[in-house]
Amino acid sequence: MNKSAIMDSVEAKHLKPAGEIPTLHIGDTIDVHYRIIEGDKERVQVFQGVLIATKGRGVNRVVTVRRIVANEGVERIFPINSSRVAKIEVLRHAEVRRSKLYYLRGLTGKARRLREDRKDSTEKKG
Repeated sequence: MNKSAIMDSVEAKHLKPAGEIPTLHIGDTIDVHYRIIEGDKERVQVFQGVLIATKGRGVNRVVTVRRIVANEGVERIFPINSSRVAKIEVLRHAEVRRSKLYYLRGLTGKARRLREDRKDSTEKKG
């Protein structure tokens, strides 16, 4: 057994089940339900934004989500397989032609919006 196979077998124990993580595409608007622990209390906070980047594989997979709060862009990086991430929901799909949407950082107003995926809208009607 080589080193990478050993590492994969060890990491497999820490991965979330396949049904728990939805299929994520760049440009999707997603809700990330994140557990926050304050003292002895625990609550779930929802971070809704556009998925602008994914990175890594396996246990190390992370997604970067961007949203606008009071006309300021806020980006947050979430490790997908973390126990702090309670749930991820996909709300909308967008039609994009890039694998990283870092160009959204420089856009404001209506230019910031992404075009909704046409394939998705035809499936809903039919």
